[in-house]
Formats: sequence, C-alpha cells, structure tokens
Amino acid sequence: MSTIKSILLWSFCVGLFVSCSKKSTTQPVHEDVPFLQDYSVKYYSQPSDGMLLSAFSDRNGVIKMLSTSGLFQPYDGQFLYHGKLQADGTYRPLKNKKVTALSIYEEQFVFLDDKTVLSNSWAGKLFSKHQLPAARLFAGGKDFTFLISDGKSLQLIKDSTSLWKGGSEDEVLSIRYQSDAATFWILGKKSVQTLTLADNKLTKVFEGTGFTAFDVTADAKKLIVGTNDGYLEFDIATKKQRGEIQKKLPWIEITAVKVIGDKVWFGTTNGAFALRSDGKFDYYNGERWLPGNSVVHISEGPKKSVLILTTAGLGQICFKEMTLHDKAMYYEEQVRSRHIRNGFNASLDNMEKGNIASGYLADSDNDGLWTSMYLGGEIFRYAATKDADALKNCREALDAMERLYTINPIPGFPSRSFERSGYISQLSDPDRWQHALDPEWDWKATTSSDEAVGHIFAFGAMAELIDDPDMKSRAITLIDTLMAHIVKNNYYLIDFDGKPTAWGRWSPDYVNAFPKNVGDRKITSSNIVAMLQTAYHFTKKEKYKEKAFELMQKHGYLENLMRPMKEISPAPSEADDLSKLLSDGWNHSDDEMYFVSYWGLYRYAFNDTLKAKYKEAIIDHWQIERPEKEGAWNIFTALTGAQEFDLKEAVWYLQEHPLDLIDWAISNSHRKDVEKIAPNFRNQTLKEVLPPDERPVQRHNGNMFQLDRAGSNGTSEHSAGDIWLLPYWMGRYLGVISEPKK
Repeated sequence: MSTIKSILLWSFCVGLFVSCSKKSTTQPVHEDVPFLQDYSVKYYSQPSDGMLLSAFSDRNGVIKMLSTSGLFQPYDGQFLYHGKLQADGTYRPLKNKKVTALSIYEEQFVFLDDKTVLSNSWAGKLFSKHQLPAARLFAGGKDFTFLISDGKSLQLIKDSTSLWKGGSEDEVLSIRYQSDAATFWILGKKSVQTLTLADNKLTKVFEGTGFTAFDVTADAKKLIVGTNDGYLEFDIATKKQRGEIQKKLPWIEITAVKVIGDKVWFGTTNGAFALRSDGKFDYYNGERWLPGNSVVHISEGPKKSVLILTTAGLGQICFKEMTLHDKAMYYEEQVRSRHIRNGFNASLDNMEKGNIASGYLADSDNDGLWTSMYLGGEIFRYAATKDADALKNCREALDAMERLYTINPIPGFPSRSFERSGYISQLSDPDRWQHALDPEWDWKATTSSDEAVGHIFAFGAMAELIDDPDMKSRAITLIDTLMAHIVKNNYYLIDFDGKPTAWGRWSPDYVNAFPKNVGDRKITSSNIVAMLQTAYHFTKKEKYKEKAFELMQKHGYLENLMRPMKEISPAPSEADDLSKLLSDGWNHSDDEMYFVSYWGLYRYAFNDTLKAKYKEAIIDHWQIERPEKEGAWNIFTALTGAQEFDLKEAVWYLQEHPLDLIDWAISNSHRKDVEKIAPNFRNQTLKEVLPPDERPVQRHNGNMFQLDRAGSNGTSEHSAGDIWLLPYWMGRYLGVISEPKK
C-alpha cells in the first residue's frame, strides 16, 4: 500500500472514530417549543342561583348560563381567583320571558321560552312561535329551522310555521343536528331516533337502556352515547353499535357528552374527562379544575376553552400556548410573590379554600432542604442565563441558609429553621425549638441528613457555578463548616444537648449495623462520600479525601453505595427493630437524598475510576425509578452524560405539572381506565403513573403513584421552587432542554 493511501486510510479511520465518539456521547435535547398548558377558571354558584342547566359562549366570547332562576353570566373570575355567577340583565326584555332552554345557533345565543324560539342577534328577527308550552329542549337545523320538545312531544318550526308535529314513545333527553345529512338526532332514555328534513319522518334507529347524553362526532360518522354505565359508539352509516360499551373510564355514570375539536368530552357525576385521539383520557376532578364534581353540561368556550357546568358552578378549562420557559417564569413569580419566608422557600398554609390572599407562610422541618433545592434551581438559572434576578434570588436564599449556622451556639451545626421569638407554640413541632442567644429569635434543632445533603449540594453548585467572589467564598466556607463538624464528631450531627440527632448519622458503627439489604446502609454511604468529595473539591483539605477513602476502603462504603437497588428489600426476621422500621416499604425521601447527592458524588469524584463506578450506581438507581417518570430524577441522571435518561418523560413531567399548586382534594382510586397492580414494596399502585395534573401536588420525596388526597381541601399551596424550577433549570444548564423556541 502506498504512503499516500495509508495516510488517507488512517485519516478516514480517525475521522470515523471521532465522528462515532461524538455521536456516542451526544445527549438528546428537548427543543422548547410551545405546548398547550391547561388551567381552570372557576365561578361558584350560590343556592339562590337555582339549579344550573346549561352554559354556552357566543362568537363574541360572551358566556351565559341558564338555571331554574333565570339567566346568569360569570363575574370576576381569573386563574386562582374564584369568580361567581351574576344574574344576567343585559337584555331587559328577557326578564319577562320564561326561558327554559339556551343554545347556540350560528355562533349566536338563541333562547327557548314557553311560546317562541328567539334571539337578540340578527336584529332580533328570529322570533319563531311554537305550540308546546312546556318546551324545554331544542336544536337548530338548516335555515333557522328548529326542532323543539317538552320531553314527550316534538315540533319542527320555521318562521312561526309548524312544519311537523309528532310524539315520542320514549322520554326525549337531548336533540342534535347533523348538517351534512339534514337530520335531527333525538336521544331518549332507551332509544335513538331521527327526523330527516327531506321527508319529516321520525324513525327509531337504535334501542338500549340507561341513555343519558350524546353527540355527533366531528366527521359525522358516529354518535357517542353516554349512559349511566359507560358510553357506546353508534355507527351512523350502518345504524349499528360499534363494539362493546366502554366502561374502562375514569367514571362510568355519564351526564354530558360534547365533541370539541379532536376530543370527546364527557361529564359525569364525578368530574369530567376528555377522550384523546390516542385513546387515553384527560381527567378533570376536584376543585383544582371544577367548582363541583357533578357535571350537568359541557360546551365549547371562548378562545378554545371548554365550559364545564356543574351543580356548584362553572369551570372554564382554558388552554394557553406556553414554552417551558414561559411556565418557568410564571413559577418564578409564584415563588417570589407568596413563598419566601425569612429567605426560605416555604409553603402557604391555612388558606381559606384556595384563597391565595389568605393564609400564612409556614415553617417546615425541612426549610433548609426545600430552600437548598430552590437555591440550586436559581444557581442553574443564573449559570444558564446570567439573569441578574436569579443572582439576587441566590443571594437572598444564601443569607437564610448561612444564618442557619450562626443563629445557634453549636459550631458547624445547621439549624432546621429559625423564626422570630414568641411564636414557638404556633410553629410545627414546638418541642424541637430552642431560644437563640439573640432574644428576638428562636431556632429549630434535631437537624437530619435531609438538610445536610441539600446544603452540600447547593453550596457546591454555588461554589462551582456562581461567578460572584463573595458568594463563592461564603459557599465554600459553609461546606467546610458543616463537614468539619461532621468529621470532628465521628460522622454525627451533634445537637444542643451534646447528643447525635436522630437522623444525622453517617458513622460506620451506625451504618454497617444495618443488614446489607436495608436501604439506609446504601444511602448513608452514598451521601457521606458525596459530601466529603464536595468538601475536598472546594477546600482541598486532605482530611476530607482521607476520610472518604477510609470509609470506602476500610469500612465498605464503596461496596455499600454500589449495591444494586434490586437488592434493597425488607429487613430479615432476625434484624433489629430499627432496621425493620426503616425497611417496611420504599422510602421516597431516600430517593430525594440520593439524587440530590449524586451531583457531588459524580461531579466531584476523586478520579475517573470512581466516577465510572458512581455512574453505574446512578444509572442502576435511575432504572428502578423509571416507572415514576420523575422529572428531577431523570434530569439528575443526565449529569452523568448518559444518552438515555428518559428526557421525553422528564419533559412530560414538566409540561403536565399543573399551574395550580394548591392542595385540593384529589380522587383517583375509583378509576377504571387505569391498570392497578398488587401491593408491593415500592408502593406502586398503577402499572402506569398518572400525569401530575391529575394527582395530588407533592414534592420529590412523595410517591408519584399516590392516587388520592383527602381532607384540608384548598388550605395550602406548594412552592414551585423545589418541585418544578430545580429540574427545569438544571435541564437548561446541562443543555438537555433548549432555550425557548417561538
């Protein structure tokens, strides 16, 4: 082979190797394009408003509702600020009409009373008289033709002329018009009939039982018929039922059916749901979405919203185009406007049923942890965007975190929280609070490993990624302060009483006393190694490196942290009581501590050999967590450079999270559209996890398979700081989520 050929071949191979190497290390990136974010605006009714019957919107975006007490309109409602129903006196002459039904015809409001079908549109020219004094149902057909019914008789009218009259053997429940076939469809309790304009002939085309509501699909090929036991599909061409009745639904007792766009919407006695094109359902249950769960009517609302009328008022489900960045900016405002307490990232508690102007900023056992996770998110935000506002947020959170160490008299010991003096009896766990040397303040003791790992994570990220010299220096000092306390005290957090706290323990005597399959042995080893690595990385003090290797090599901490997750299980029968207590089920708070510590474990690894092992442990943990589709754990896994970390599921988590983070009562246990699985160690209840906007709002230490939330309806609001902003901004910093693309 010639020299030139050899050089060319070598160059080709090198180029191919480089190309393959780049391809193998390239991670997927989510392009942040707009998606549809749903949220609800609620309007509550009062007993004096009567029984609500229907709600519609016209081409001008005006919403009207009909009740047994007359016409109403929504008043003063917006997202998170509940409105009410206001008597509608817009058209004064309507007050003297006995309006029994409301509808939309050619995008305009049309009314039915005891004498006429009328409208204030078309210059008021629609005023068509009928002869059914008890009429309460109607639908418009071609050229201002209307079919009306009192539940027994039917009459077809146009311009006050009766074109046809007839009776129905079945009680009439609803009427729909199919324009392409010039046919009225009439639903009864046990039948479906048609009236065609071509021959004005009433024909029974289908029989059944328990019919409640129906609609014609957008392609005019099917009827969707709701019953008190599921729904069925009726083929218009063949006049036969398609398949079996559908009962694998969020709730089977159907009260309303409406085709809107590419979805079929169902109202029930327990919420509303929409059938998507993929065959799955979006379920709207509880006051996150609706004033009440008993739905009486559904229609298309203004700006592609959906109006869901319930016995307790109107829920308007709105859909807004947002990017993830848009959503982040909304959440940033949510945190800053009502979730900052003494610099901590806090919850808003004791609210008056969703009234965010009420309530107070609550203290928490984990003020330091929730704040460190929010701080971490703001650090990543600043690193990704250099936003000055993010830097201000970091500084304020750092002030609060730093004071946890100075407000108590114990060198290097982080308090759980602090508050002004005189309020201990009103705070959570009053027995854990101590008086500070400053008589104006009290502080909370008994700090646990949750706080410690959160502190080291946030301080490490700040020391690495924040370019402000003062903040960087303070962060490193805090890392050294905490870790010096832990190392000096044989890997314990020593409280005000001179004793180790209940859960601030990393000593080999404590850790290795657990059976190998008990999770606390693995997690505690993983956490302390990550913390020591972080301390060495930023302080360069050899004692931290020496202690870490001593724990890993002499005391088996490397073996502990590398133990596969599949081996974690209940303690054996001969184990001690503490081991049994800590292993009676999967601990999702442990997951939170693991992944938060993975930042320091992997990023600040002592060498590449250890880094490869840590990556193996992280991926092993991530694999067992995958069914939860947990946005934060997937994004944390991306820090290893892994190509597969379920980015799609992480984005799903971020997009599907509700804008409303109020703790409303949530119910899903009754659902028949989900596949439940047998009780298990991980407390996974379903084969596939529900979207975040259909389940209780919870932090990352919660079980994502939790189905229900009962009691204290609307009394508290979570902060998005730790729940949503951390995984989003971390994804932005790591480059797996792009800048917004409009």
